[in-house]
Amino acid sequence: MADADIDNEEKRKKGIAFFKKLVAGQPRNPSSSRSSIPANFSRYTMEHLFGDVWQNDDLPLELRSLITCTILVALNREAEQKIHFPGAKNLGVERKQLEAMITHAAHYAGWPVAASAFRVLGEVWPEEE
Repeated sequence: MADADIDNEEKRKKGIAFFKKLVAGQPRNPSSSRSSIPANFSRYTMEHLFGDVWQNDDLPLELRSLITCTILVALNREAEQKIHFPGAKNLGVERKQLEAMITHAAHYAGWPVAASAFRVLGEVWPEEE
């Protein structure tokens, strides 16, 4: 096995471990089919995105998560918010920080995307928690 293959395998293992931490406690979506995601895309996601990008030391995980959530709010990506808002909680981001971020994003990305994000946040992370 080539050194690059070993490095990619290590990144894949790190990526899978991180992804499990990110989605811990979240219900598995039975309507999503892993078979609809090409194997290469899944491999890139685990090796590069979760095994490399999320793992470097340039930013703390909490900040990286908050940035990711901000982008998902600005782009109005509700399905991904449903993964990353609880993931942010798993990584130590406080609900009040997400609320402040959404309010801030409303002024740059628009009121409707913020209203949608608050609805998603309420669904996946009720205030009483």
